[in-house]
Amino acid sequence: MALTGEADGPPDLSPAPMLSLIGAVRSALSRLGADIGPGLLLGGRAGAMNLTRRGRTSAGGASRLLPAADGWLAVTLSRPDDVDLVPAMLGRADVSDHWQDLATAVRAAPAREFAARIRMLGVPAAALPTAPSPVSAPWKVTSIAAPHRTDRPLVVDLSSLWAGPLCAHLLGRAGARVVKVESTRRPDGARSGNRRFYDWLHAGHESVAVDFTSAAGRAALARLVDAADVVIEASRPRALAQLGLAPEHLDHRPGKVWVGITGYGRGRPDRVAFGDDAAVAGGLVGRHEGRPVFCADAIADPLTGLVAALGALGSLAGGGGRLIDVSMRDVAAAFAGAGPGCPGPHPIRTDAAGPVVVECGRTGRSQPVLPPRAPVPGGTAAPPGRDTGPLLAELHDR
Repeated sequence: MALTGEADGPPDLSPAPMLSLIGAVRSALSRLGADIGPGLLLGGRAGAMNLTRRGRTSAGGASRLLPAADGWLAVTLSRPDDVDLVPAMLGRADVSDHWQDLATAVRAAPAREFAARIRMLGVPAAALPTAPSPVSAPWKVTSIAAPHRTDRPLVVDLSSLWAGPLCAHLLGRAGARVVKVESTRRPDGARSGNRRFYDWLHAGHESVAVDFTSAAGRAALARLVDAADVVIEASRPRALAQLGLAPEHLDHRPGKVWVGITGYGRGRPDRVAFGDDAAVAGGLVGRHEGRPVFCADAIADPLTGLVAALGALGSLAGGGGRLIDVSMRDVAAAFAGAGPGCPGPHPIRTDAAGPVVVECGRTGRSQPVLPPRAPVPGGTAAPPGRDTGPLLAELHDR
């Protein structure tokens, strides 16, 4: 709640019963061997980076909610290439302020039409739905192998940034052996971000780095994927196919669980998404005086990591053999569609001598709104490729 609302105003209550829903997922994860506090799950990155609510600018600063002619549009410009493409979005070369010029153009256009134009350039964008979209489940599950149980699963984590690594982190907490795999040419970009948060996600995991462009590197990658009991990836399906690793076309060992995380599901492979715009696509936003504000910090990322871990652990408990297709947009929509746990009212009380307090007019209970808490890493993440030689030798000897 502390991360939702206008920058110069009080915090806003989540549109969904976020903590109670996460509490239910956490309870299921705890029974499967993993546990994590909901506050740390949602606010850990913000706590590590000293982020706060910023209204229609995301807590991390890379996404904006822009008013369109018929609604609202979220755009994320987190990469230098995204900013460089703003002139192409606008259809002109003379751009003086990319956000201001983009906001002016969006204001006169239909939200979905402009979002489609931006997405054609490979830039994340999403129109805010007028009502939450019904989602039966935040994942799609298909069978890829015969079931088989293993005592301590080997997890090969091919993902980067937040959602996938959080899934791997939770599997590690449940007792799995986790190996982070990166390209020697393009390591996880999160390594250059906040060190405390990166260490929290990856401490205790082994690290392998191979050259995805070489025959030897691709062969090593294939051996790792073949040996894994769980594969976590957040790549476009086309990129995996180019590496010869499309899960639909591989012969999988019994019990294999493949977790594929994408913005909009494997059926919509070309739509890129990050945590803030994916949340908007699913309708998961806060409201201030009738206008949308971003809900927490890139909230679709931690929610997706949590849901993916639940799916993986649940599948392993039943013998595995499943491909779990997790869509960040569908995860956000599932939470947004849950509706408020208590209809309120929920007045906010501010006190200069203490924290902001939210009250429930129905139950009479009150609770302080606390700032996000930084995670405490269990160690230091391994440098890229620290375990490449020993681990590949181990697989060779199997």
